[in-house]
Amino acid sequence: MNNLKDFTFEQLEQFLATLGQPKFRAKQIFAWLHRGVTSIDEMTDLSKDLRNLLKQQATVSSLKIVQKLQSKIDKTVKYLFELSDGNRIESVVMYYAHGITICISTQVGCRMGCGFCASTVGGLVRNLSAGEILDQVLFASLDIGERISNIVLMGIGEPLDNYENVLNFLKNVNHPLGINVGYRHISLSTCGIVPKILALAEENIPITLSISLHAPNDVIRSQSMPINKSYDIDTLLKACRQYLKVTGRRITFEYAMINGLNDSVDNAQQLASKIKGMSCHVNLIPVNAVSESSYVKSNAQAIRAFQQHLEKKGIPATVRRELGSDIQAACGQLRQQHEQKS
Repeated sequence: MNNLKDFTFEQLEQFLATLGQPKFRAKQIFAWLHRGVTSIDEMTDLSKDLRNLLKQQATVSSLKIVQKLQSKIDKTVKYLFELSDGNRIESVVMYYAHGITICISTQVGCRMGCGFCASTVGGLVRNLSAGEILDQVLFASLDIGERISNIVLMGIGEPLDNYENVLNFLKNVNHPLGINVGYRHISLSTCGIVPKILALAEENIPITLSISLHAPNDVIRSQSMPINKSYDIDTLLKACRQYLKVTGRRITFEYAMINGLNDSVDNAQQLASKIKGMSCHVNLIPVNAVSESSYVKSNAQAIRAFQQHLEKKGIPATVRRELGSDIQAACGQLRQQHEQKS
């Protein structure tokens, strides 16, 4: 049965037309969906007959909060949500001076196999629908009682491995009748599925593209990121340059700092030479501990030296703040704990 939240506005209009309904009904229903209703009966400005008709053809998805943790250090909130089929995903709400940001999941599990990430332990279970991705934003916002103004697709899963559903989510969350989050306030992180990066560039959606690079050469990257065997660094960076050319949007390179593996000044020099001349920013991330991995985060001195070398080469680089460290706010950790207990 159709989940009404999975439809884009145009698809909703078409669906209602098949039920013999006028176009203006789409505006009413779309607005209700993006207020976080959990049933068709909550759409009180629709006639009872229309609601009954819709219930024969469609449902409205919702999420159940299984666990909620709030940091005593920085107010970060981590949610473990349960989907209608019993699968669980994570979302994290973070408070910044420029507004409230949510990091959301796009899949249940992940098949990319990155060695430093808890999300990929156990592999991919299934994709999230567009509505299930949207629900994370809706229900987190309702729970905290505040508007979420920034969205990061960097939770469990690889967004570009769920391309069509993610694309529909982006269109819906940006729609003026919905939450209306500006595209420039949305970031999408990918490990580097090159054909989908090129396809995304042609969509003309001005979001920020973040590339999980995490290494300055193919030897190191292939050790921890299997995707590199399909699309090596040079192929990936060629796609990034094409994305820049088409969209004009600066790219962020995510770089997990792993002690003794990719954090030397020589590594920084290699990285600088690879991305020289690109409109980009490097986000240095102290890697999170994962029980299935032996990786250890770099020490502060090594991270600072790496950052300084990039900056000397004219490449902007910052060190990501570690938010929610007291509640295991890193991606996949909470879900993994619950899966192990189950």
